[in-house]
Amino acid sequence: MSEKATPQAEPEIKWDELRPQLIKMALELGPLVIFFIVNARADIFAATAWFMGAMVISLLASWLILKKIAVMPLVTGVVVLVFGGLTLWLQDDTFIKIKPTITNGLFAAVLLGGLVFGHSLLKYVFGDVYKLRPEGWSKLTLNWGLFFVLLAVINEVVWRGAAFYHPTDPKAATDLWVSFKTFGVMPLTILFSISQVSLLNKYAPPSEPQHIPPIVVDN
Repeated sequence: MSEKATPQAEPEIKWDELRPQLIKMALELGPLVIFFIVNARADIFAATAWFMGAMVISLLASWLILKKIAVMPLVTGVVVLVFGGLTLWLQDDTFIKIKPTITNGLFAAVLLGGLVFGHSLLKYVFGDVYKLRPEGWSKLTLNWGLFFVLLAVINEVVWRGAAFYHPTDPKAATDLWVSFKTFGVMPLTILFSISQVSLLNKYAPPSEPQHIPPIVVDN
């Protein structure tokens, strides 16, 4: 007689792990929301100035609340200050529009380049939260590297396509790009992160199943 299958327990939500992720996401998403609001009420140059200030405050808040600043937000913050500064100095919004392309391209180059030399660099970013076997880190790093390439390509298509679609209305073109940057990239990133849960579970040590995927907010 076959034994009756025992129903598996629902995965336990680890709130101690989830809380820092939510705080981190809120701190990284805040500057984007400010960027969108100021652009809608004023223009891209005022929005860029507020965006730069909000990024600095976000990084400081991360240090005060979480007692650390993650590598990716720090790199993003530096790029925002550099390209935002060029945008304001030269009064050319091209610089702030290509900032996501540069940032995502940089992340992709670092992650994929590390794999070429046999290093899963994503482990150094999330290794204190997620425990994976070496093969799992390699696959997760590859997936995120390719996703960053995709985000870089999408950003170029959207901001250039918006300019082509609104050739006589730069404000409308900019508004379209800002809207996508604020409300399009985040859902894509969350969906991609959720898609990695099965990989996290597959390559986790038996005693440490993973339930919370890493989420990187693109600013």
